[in-house]
Amino acid sequence: MDQDWIGTGKVRARERGDMVEIMIDGLTTQAKYYKPLVYEFMRKEWSSRPSWGDFAVDIRMEHVGEPPHIDLDNLAKALLDAIKGYLFHDDAQVARLLVERHEGERERITIAVRRR
Repeated sequence: MDQDWIGTGKVRARERGDMVEIMIDGLTTQAKYYKPLVYEFMRKEWSSRPSWGDFAVDIRMEHVGEPPHIDLDNLAKALLDAIKGYLFHDDAQVARLLVERHEGERERITIAVRRR
């Protein structure tokens, strides 16, 4: 059964079928900012156990106007480190990783995690 969003702060998450979506409001140029932010959310709010097997992870950064100067590879590493141990056991289980930047209506990062 699909759940509504959990969390009320900058980070929210929900399960939709076989996918977990995590949404982070706001952007910063410091990728290291996201690891403790998302990690603390997962530690306090997330109740599901990590799984084994291969996963596909899509990370989408939406910006308004000029994109922030942030290395997408550093952003991906910080976010994967934050969700490791909560959605999957090790980031070596990520068999497909897509990280992209788009202009959007609001500044946010969306992470979609699916079993392959």
